[in-house]
Amino acid sequence: MKKILACLSVFTFATAALAQDGFTPLFNGKDLTGWEGDPKLWKVEDGLVTGVCSGPDSPEHNTFLIWRGGVVKDFELKATLRVIGDNNSGIQYRSRPLPEAGPWAITGYQCDIHPAIEHTGMTYEEKGRGIFGLNGKDVVIAPDGARWQVAEREPVKADVSQWNEYTVIARGNRLTHKINGQVTSELVDHDEKGRALEGLLAIQLHRGNANTVQIKDLQLKVLEQTPVTRFDPASLPEGAKKIERPGTRNPQGTGPAAPVKK
Repeated sequence: MKKILACLSVFTFATAALAQDGFTPLFNGKDLTGWEGDPKLWKVEDGLVTGVCSGPDSPEHNTFLIWRGGVVKDFELKATLRVIGDNNSGIQYRSRPLPEAGPWAITGYQCDIHPAIEHTGMTYEEKGRGIFGLNGKDVVIAPDGARWQVAEREPVKADVSQWNEYTVIARGNRLTHKINGQVTSELVDHDEKGRALEGLLAIQLHRGNANTVQIKDLQLKVLEQTPVTRFDPASLPEGAKKIERPGTRNPQGTGPAAPVKK
């Protein structure tokens, strides 16, 4: 009985700490209440949210587990997850439905979770403008869509097959990604036609090479809305350089990619 009471006390303390910190858990640890995705691919197993891609034909396209608790605007999100298998996943946010690509497809900003170090934690737009800033690089998008690299540092190293904490902070048009508390990439998006200031939150299950995505914890803190900053070329730091959209040699994982089904 004492052991049970001790466990309850720890749970109560942890819950109170979360409430004081402003974070709300988005998974109940039992089922997918509040979330929507392909029931053939997503389930809760041993207290973990689990998505399984069994190979090139399942799923045929990238698919998502979508939070139906509302849209996210300015927020801080913390997610503890892992990707087992030579493929990638991502935290999708401020996104919108893309029904022409499937019932659980979306497009928008993504914090990439990828076994290739240059991609994990990068700023990216699924089914949109592509890669902005690779891991270790901060980018400003000008109103005309031009990319300016404004900072560079050593990429944050992480083995995505192990548990890591990924953080996304969105304030106005400034987006920050972190892995285990270290900043991987920051984006300031001045492209009014391309950017989004609110939208859906989701977790990606990537098609192709077999992989399993597991989520241990996911918490959201709503922030007061921050006004967007305006683009001023004079404010670009010394050493800022205009870059082309980064490409990739690793569309799925670090090895050969399963072929796209036609």
